[in-house]
Amino acid sequence: MATMSKSHRPKPSSGSHRLVLLLIIFFAFLLLLSSVISTGKLGLPYQQTLIDYFATSPRGKRQHSLSDKYLYWGNRIDCPGKNCETCAGLGHQESSLRCALEEALFLNRTFVMPSGMCINPIHNKKGILDRSDDKATEDGWVGSSCAMDSLYDIDLISEKIPVILDDSKTWHLVLSTSMKLGGRGIAHVYGVSRHRLTESHYSNLLIINRTASPLAWFVECKDRGNRSAVMLPYSFLPNMAAPSLRNAAEKIKAQLGDYDAIHVRRGDKLKTRKDRFGVERIQFPHLDRDTRPEFILHRIEKRIPPGRTLFIGSNERTPGFFSPLAVRYKLAYSSNFSEILDPIIKNNYQLFMVERLVMMGAKTFFKTFKEYETDLTLTDDPKKNKNWEIPVYTMDERKESVS
Repeated sequence: MATMSKSHRPKPSSGSHRLVLLLIIFFAFLLLLSSVISTGKLGLPYQQTLIDYFATSPRGKRQHSLSDKYLYWGNRIDCPGKNCETCAGLGHQESSLRCALEEALFLNRTFVMPSGMCINPIHNKKGILDRSDDKATEDGWVGSSCAMDSLYDIDLISEKIPVILDDSKTWHLVLSTSMKLGGRGIAHVYGVSRHRLTESHYSNLLIINRTASPLAWFVECKDRGNRSAVMLPYSFLPNMAAPSLRNAAEKIKAQLGDYDAIHVRRGDKLKTRKDRFGVERIQFPHLDRDTRPEFILHRIEKRIPPGRTLFIGSNERTPGFFSPLAVRYKLAYSSNFSEILDPIIKNNYQLFMVERLVMMGAKTFFKTFKEYETDLTLTDDPKKNKNWEIPVYTMDERKESVS
């Protein structure tokens, strides 16, 4: 057979050359990226790459990707620079948490949430749940903290703001990756405004860390009290309760049927001090009066007809304190649903989460303090008050001093 001359042999097309070159570049890039972000030999227990991890993550939950960037803000919910023993309570910590979530939302970053929440011992007495008409208990729940995912549904929150926990495999892998990236990996940005953080110098960083001060969440989120600046409603976190808590609340609501509710804050608010003349003063002058049963009856009777079921959520521990309300209403407390709550409630924060959901489901709901203009309340005292006034105990508004 005659051989074909060199001039007549078919030449490889330029398109084939480009395809081969692109494939080589692509695989070289994958090898380089895998090498850069490998977690090997860093002393961490996870010997995977981020590519391996994200590629094999189970389906069904919010999926993180290699393009995600992160906002880290300490390893616990802020208790303004204090420890768990003096932390101010769930509502206070939620305001800090919401502030940080809003920052992540503003910066379009995944929020690295502390895996645990402090619980002040004074907020963790069993007497709130083990309510009885004949005795009060001072027994407390075990532990001064609880797992964050025992309070909140992390996947549900992630539908609005992507969240990972700081004890998760994802976070350890991201943190180790930042160590490999050097200056492009992480920046400590305490004191930098959120608007500056949107600039390219910061926006390209894998991790932004605001942990320089234990007061960081409060210092950085100076507008947290400005309602017009709030990106997330105050009801956001209460509605993000963990699945077991939401399920418990639904069961309680089903048993209550058609019901009303009141939330009575007393124990943490009735703090008095004497002025220089020895006269007792309080920041909420009418609160002690307005949250007593006879005054509650007067306040709610026009809105809640007699014979209705009234669910009471309160931190008042005096046995039988609300019993006088039974002359008009069928009273219900969390303690009436022990078969539902006992298997899942391990601390009062979990109980508060359930009670809030139950109260939000009531036909008519009276709060203690007004938060929104449309709220029904037991008192007209402002929720925030810097003035210390003489307490009022009678309906004729006569101010009486306490000897």
